[in-house]
Parts: sequence; C-alpha cells; structure tokens
Amino acid sequence: MINITTQSVGLVEPKTMHFDEALSLVCGKVLEQYDIVYETYGTLNAKADNAVLVCHALSADHHAAGYHSKEDAKPGWWDICIGPGKPIDTDKFFVVSPCNLGHCSGSTGPRSLNPDTSIAYGKDFPMMTVVDWVNYQQRLADKLGIKQWAAVAGGSLGGMQALQWAIQFPDKLHHAIVIASAPKLSAQNIAFNAVARQAIMNDPDFHDGRYYDFDTVPSNGLKVARMLGHITYLSDDAMGDKFGRELKNEQLNYDYGVEFQVESYLRYQGESFASRFDANTYLLMTKALDYFDPAEEEGGDLSAVFKKVKAKFFLASFTTDWRFSPERSKEIVSALTDANRDVSYLEFESNHGHDAFLVENDDYIDAFKAYMQNIEVST
Repeated sequence: MINITTQSVGLVEPKTMHFDEALSLVCGKVLEQYDIVYETYGTLNAKADNAVLVCHALSADHHAAGYHSKEDAKPGWWDICIGPGKPIDTDKFFVVSPCNLGHCSGSTGPRSLNPDTSIAYGKDFPMMTVVDWVNYQQRLADKLGIKQWAAVAGGSLGGMQALQWAIQFPDKLHHAIVIASAPKLSAQNIAFNAVARQAIMNDPDFHDGRYYDFDTVPSNGLKVARMLGHITYLSDDAMGDKFGRELKNEQLNYDYGVEFQVESYLRYQGESFASRFDANTYLLMTKALDYFDPAEEEGGDLSAVFKKVKAKFFLASFTTDWRFSPERSKEIVSALTDANRDVSYLEFESNHGHDAFLVENDDYIDAFKAYMQNIEVST
C-alpha cells in the first residue's frame, strides 16, 4: 500500500484523445487516424499560460508522476521532479505528459489494429521521428486549449523533443528544458542501437515483425537488447558500488550459468522489460533516436538552426553519463551561445550514469527548481 505524501500528485488516471485529422510523417507515410494516451497534473489557469509539456525517453511513457492505484509499488518515471513543491510544481503549472505515437502503452503503435487490414500494424507501422512527435504534440496542445507552453521539458530522447519544439514551433514555447541529452547520436550510440535491434530481429520468434500473428514474442532478443541498453545507462562506478564482483552463490561453478550478481541483475532487468515492452516499439524508438539531427537542415551548422529559436534554455548534464556525456550538452550550449540565445547550463556530480536525471540529487533538483520558479505565469 502506497503512502501518498503532500508532494505527490496522488492518484492519476490516463486519458485518451482521438484524432481523425491525418498526420503526414517525415517517412512519407500518413496516419489517417490515431489515439494519444496522456496524463495531466495540476490545473490549467484562466489564460492557459502555465502549461508544461513533459516528453518521455525511450522506455518511459505517459505515466510521469503519481500512482495509478493505491497498490502501485512505484510512482511515475519522473515523480522526483513533478508534484507540489517539486521543480515542475503542480501548484503552479499544468503538466501534460503524453505517450508518443509508436509506443506500446496505449497510443497508436505497432500493437494497434490497422484500420485498413483489421489486424495489428506490426512491422507495417510507419517509422516515427522526433519531428513527427512534435507535430502530434502540437495538435494535442490545440485540443487542450494551449496556444503556448510555459516550458517543454524532457531528459535523453525527451530532451531531443524539447530541442525540436524550440526549432519547429519557436513561437509556441517560452522555455526548453533539455536534460542529459544531445544534438544527435554519436556513431557509438548508433552502434549500440544497431546491435540491440539485431538481437531482436534475429530472435526466431520475431517472424519479421509479425510475431503477434504467431501468438508469441521475441522475448530472448528483447531481453538481450534491454541488457545491452541498461549497461549503457549506468556508470562503471555505479555498477562497481552496487555489485563489484560479488557472486550470486558462494562459489564459482565453472560453467556458463549465472555466477555473478551483476549477471543476475541484468537478466532480471531483461526479463522484466520483455514482459511489459513491445519489440517493434523498441525498434522504432531506437531508430527515432538515430534519425534525430536538427542541424542537418543547415549543413550541420547547429548555431544556424538555433538562430530561429525564441525560447530560453535550461540544460543539465551529469559527470558519469557516458551515453550522453556532458560534452554533448556543451555542444548545444556552444551553438546557442553562438546564435546569441539565452541559455543556462549546469553539470552535476553523480555516479548514476545516464540514469542520473531520474535519480534524487539535491543539487540537480534544487537548480531545476530554481529555474522553474523564475518562469512567469498568470495567477
């Protein structure tokens, strides 16, 4: 049984918005209709100028804060930052947290029925990009009566969406909150994603993405993909502190079974993930990461792209994040500075690697909170 504190948004219920207006996608295909699942926290004020859009990363979804039931063991994925008295203060802001198209948590995606065939889209679900997500989010904002966001915020892939919002709709947000993110993936990051996808697609149960038709899932491939990804989210220090070389049992077995605690932990993470996540969604989300490169439209000149933005920026990175290292955030800061744009940047000490933006850290929380307190909204 959960203990809901005064700093929690409490029990929340997802909502669904249906769209009949066709959405043209960067890949050249069109979604004629689609559903978006989302959650909201706080109250939209009379002038509708206190709204904050929260964008999720690869394996997260719309459930960013609070609890779905009193039996929930854990709150939403960014509960440390959303709620009364927290950085995104729901006594001040109206928070909108949608689940992206292509995901597997309720919004239209590979698991959804294709209206043209009456069977699940599977591999036929169109490829998504960050640009496409920003476009549907803008439509969701219109439906909710929000003409301009006080802020768009996110970490990792969510931070990329905040960047794209500032570029794509410069008049529709005041602040962009970009945490533990990057202006594009490095070759190493693309390589990690490619290996993860190969693990899934080479699973005998993948069936060329049609595993729904065979009443199975490529669980072994998805487990390996998650294990690989999870390693990149943690730091060497964090893994060392948590596991070291501790054995699962008291002695070595001299075989190929699970012998070290870190092996057991990774297998547990893989199995847990495979039981709740969709393989086609994992493929799609990692490709969206790979494709993100807003500077491409200006021949690689990110500062030229940023000359069109009007939002103020808050960026944060973490010392042991080697997946999206502080150097990547500094690239964004440098380009914004070159474009003469307003930007605040802080680098925080943490041994939690890329996952640091999801973990309690007083300096990080205090700085994030201080920035958000200075955002002006109507009372």
